[in-house]
Amino acid sequence: MHFRDFWYVLAESAEVRVGHVLARSVLGERLAIFRGADGGVAALPDRCLHRNAPLSIGCVQNGELVCPYHGWHYDAGGCVTHIPSQAPATEHGHRLPPLDVCELDGYVYVRLKRDAPDAITPWRMRHYGERGWHHIRLRNYFANTVTNCVENFIDVPHTAFVHTGIFRSPKGERIAATVTRADGTVHVSYRNERANLGTWRWFLNPRGAEIRHTDSFLVPNITCVIYEIGAHTFIITSQSVPTKADDGGDTLVYTDLTYNFGLFNAMARPFVRWYGQRVIDQDVVILAAQMENIRCYGADFRDTPADIIHRCVDSLRQAITRGEDPCTLPPLSREIEFYV
Repeated sequence: MHFRDFWYVLAESAEVRVGHVLARSVLGERLAIFRGADGGVAALPDRCLHRNAPLSIGCVQNGELVCPYHGWHYDAGGCVTHIPSQAPATEHGHRLPPLDVCELDGYVYVRLKRDAPDAITPWRMRHYGERGWHHIRLRNYFANTVTNCVENFIDVPHTAFVHTGIFRSPKGERIAATVTRADGTVHVSYRNERANLGTWRWFLNPRGAEIRHTDSFLVPNITCVIYEIGAHTFIITSQSVPTKADDGGDTLVYTDLTYNFGLFNAMARPFVRWYGQRVIDQDVVILAAQMENIRCYGADFRDTPADIIHRCVDSLRQAITRGEDPCTLPPLSREIEFYV
């Protein structure tokens, strides 16, 4: 198994407009994305077969991608349909192998390995398009690795310091959790959370009821955080896309904020967007600073009991690095306790 076996978000479906081409990079592979003659999304390696000019700075004509250097035309299947310097009837058989793509829940996904197992499928977004649920999408670049981004997104202790006042503050609240690793996932179920919610505690949990909070990681790059507080549900789903071949610290993250606040849904939208982006902006800064130090000093970390969550994530991603199926790692379950 390899990281190239999995599906990664390329763009939102609405970004891939008819007659336009987008440039994207996944695991170091440069791609040109466009809609073919039938309106479906196509992804080709971002290089013309003729002289390796980048197709992504070309144009789209009648559903065909046109190279900006010598005008070669490519259809959605990567076949060269026209070479301007040759007679129209000339046969050549040139073809640029396309990548597997699909559109799901408003995203365009790509898989780089053409013979990857069919059992590996794109992530299905929770409650997408369902009545009563609102959905906000954000996109941000992080100057850090996928592993460190993922660990940040499901890390509770940092929120009291990086997001002080906005999302938790240092209060010494005792939290217990059950951590499990099984079938290529890490799942954390928290207990005893009640009051430490920052600015919006008055709205989300005015009576101080216990919060139902779970964090999940799905290999190789997806985190899903769910808060259920009384009648309110808030879900944060992040898909971390490695743009470089060695995951060297350039990660594009698509974040979905999904919520059901009942009668307050429409009213809450601008606040949820601002609040979510503000939290992400703070994480962008701290993760960039962390990566600078890692490049200087290395990744020699010291753990606390809460960091068993990160070690479980590491074990799954390291299994893929070794070419192993992470689902074959033995199940693990731990009870932990920490203070926030």
